[in-house]
Amino acid sequence: MFSKILIANRGEIALRVLRACRTLGIGAVVAYSEADRDSLAAQLADEAICIGPADARRSYLSAPAVISAAVVTGCDAIHPGYGFLSEDAGFADVVRAHGLTFIGPPAEVLERFASKEATRRLLEAHGLRTIPGSGMLRDEEHALEEAARIGYPVLIKPSAGGGGKGMRLIRTPHELETSFKVSRSEAKAGFGDDSLYLEKYLEDNRHLEVQVAVDRFGHAIHMGERDCSVQRRHQKIIEETPSPALTDAARQELCARAVRAVVEAGYENLGTLEFLVDAKGDAYFIEINCRIQVEHPITEMCTGIDMVAMQIAIAAGEPLGITQADVVSEGHAIEFRILAEDPGKDFRPQSGQILGYLAPGGPGVRMDTHIYAGYEVPSYYDSLLGKLSVWAPDRSQAIARGDAALRELLVDGITTNIDLHRAILANEVFIDGKVTTNLLDRVGSAPFVAAGNR
Repeated sequence: MFSKILIANRGEIALRVLRACRTLGIGAVVAYSEADRDSLAAQLADEAICIGPADARRSYLSAPAVISAAVVTGCDAIHPGYGFLSEDAGFADVVRAHGLTFIGPPAEVLERFASKEATRRLLEAHGLRTIPGSGMLRDEEHALEEAARIGYPVLIKPSAGGGGKGMRLIRTPHELETSFKVSRSEAKAGFGDDSLYLEKYLEDNRHLEVQVAVDRFGHAIHMGERDCSVQRRHQKIIEETPSPALTDAARQELCARAVRAVVEAGYENLGTLEFLVDAKGDAYFIEINCRIQVEHPITEMCTGIDMVAMQIAIAAGEPLGITQADVVSEGHAIEFRILAEDPGKDFRPQSGQILGYLAPGGPGVRMDTHIYAGYEVPSYYDSLLGKLSVWAPDRSQAIARGDAALRELLVDGITTNIDLHRAILANEVFIDGKVTTNLLDRVGSAPFVAAGNR
């Protein structure tokens, strides 16, 4: 096992990794930018080191800065969290070249799964059904040809990265012409790679993901699935497990296929396979996330597995130590992404000082956050303030517990989406478990905002 880990990330995930290190008895150093000098992770760490200015390109995305920090502080491994350098094969390779361990899939595995379009073809060859789509788009003319072949509507998507950046729903050739250059520019700015591809858009689909873990010896397990269908602008805001859209038989079949495919494709460490499920219940693989997911807490709450500790152990070369029979998922869990944004103003990001903060409590309630009263929310990074997760024996009780926890949660000083979450919980479509990914985009946030403010 490692003696000391550099945590090369910020916000709630930096704090989450720090806590896992302490549980394992591993020393940890928090790397922070100048904008995060007063972050909770930096304050609680035994050691903290500044790696550059607020601009992520010169701090959290700077491989030389991160590796220098690890070497100077005597670390033997680097945990990248999610986002930033977490799926960068080149970075993982440089980490290894400096005698350090990258906590995540090895560089060659990240390289194999770096392209979403190539990964789709790879896992299709290993038994996963995929949505009709294109290869890499050469130019706008090629995009128009491929869209005509696939049939509108289509999604234009960056081959690298995620989080909805650069992704657009295209219904006509004119929309494709006006969106192509913008998507390419966003992909280049967000991921350093402007390659795009097209994917057939499924109307009224659900978004499901399967959590897997594979050690270097080829032992693998899944930890069930999560339903991530409540989204705005292709970005998840509420996740739950298990999915209300699947029967137990369908759940087992989907998870078993996912594990079999990644093992045959040579995957290693934690990963999440994402699927779109159409109105008939058919699941189509769309991508794999080669890192810890934002929404991992709800899987931990149902299985009792510390997934960050598992991620660290696998990277250290240890076997999983458990089999599929040992993984038992109980009850129902829901996670709410608490964001610094204004749903009433087109989800405009917010920044400023948090004047008051009160975390909810009680049985089955978990709050993963880095904020505190007096914390200054910077304008440079993602708007995620924290994740409120609740667990209960069944879904109806989890919804009730979620509403109670959201009512207790206080974040004063900036606008958040707390009221939006309460309104979604009260919506009949959500209560009936029939949410599709286009709900907020189709209906708009206004009805939910109005209901949440009552």
